[in-house]
Amino acid sequence: MRGNPVKTRLANGETVFGTMVFEFLSPGLPTILTNAGSDFVFYDMEHSGFTWADVKMQFALCRANGLVPLVRPPDKTYETTARLLDLGAMGLLYQMVESAEEAERLVSYTRYPPLGRRGAMFGGAHDDYSAEPVPDIIAGAHSRTMVCVLIETAAGLENVESIMAVEGVDVAHLGHGDLSLALDVPGHYDHPVMLAGIDRILAACATNQKPAACLAGSIEIGRAWSEQGFRMISYSYDIGLMTEALRSGIDAIRSSVNGDRT
Repeated sequence: MRGNPVKTRLANGETVFGTMVFEFLSPGLPTILTNAGSDFVFYDMEHSGFTWADVKMQFALCRANGLVPLVRPPDKTYETTARLLDLGAMGLLYQMVESAEEAERLVSYTRYPPLGRRGAMFGGAHDDYSAEPVPDIIAGAHSRTMVCVLIETAAGLENVESIMAVEGVDVAHLGHGDLSLALDVPGHYDHPVMLAGIDRILAACATNQKPAACLAGSIEIGRAWSEQGFRMISYSYDIGLMTEALRSGIDAIRSSVNGDRT
């Protein structure tokens, strides 16, 4: 049963990098991401049409490449959490977490009794089809599973300090899009209100000695947020990366065809 190097590296104060996937799944994707330097990948099931079978296959392919598969579930129910973990997810990114009580409940879904309420199914995908003793499997699952919470609402921001103090919550992830809407500055990520919110998330993480995560839509934003203190950085997402690369290449070739080589 393999461990979670991303969780270990974050605990050691390192910065880790990955991306998010909303659209393009193929058998080669985890290898492509690994070759590109990704430490982890978030598979988004909240805004995509990915099925259980889709993500189970991706989790297995990640296992073969040493890539850490994380997933944003479509909801925050026990049933969804338990199934995704049993399929092989090594962590979950819960949307719109707004209180310490909610965070405690979500953590309990990821822990076996007596620490939580996760149901027992051993020797399957989640423990690498292990034949280890059950207590060892449980310890390994607790050690490697990541609980990441998206701070993306006004209530979540107001309670971020108590949320990040919850034992078992590993990462606060900035939900910059939704948070800008909640703070009534839609899309204005450099607005003083938004900047103050980001600072508050980072401060809550620092106080509790836990990392902050973000999705950086550009190299400039990634560098800036890294300098501010974010240590788990997703660089863009599959749709954005393909669109940007294709547009850039076509525009460059088109300008050459039209005689503009400057």
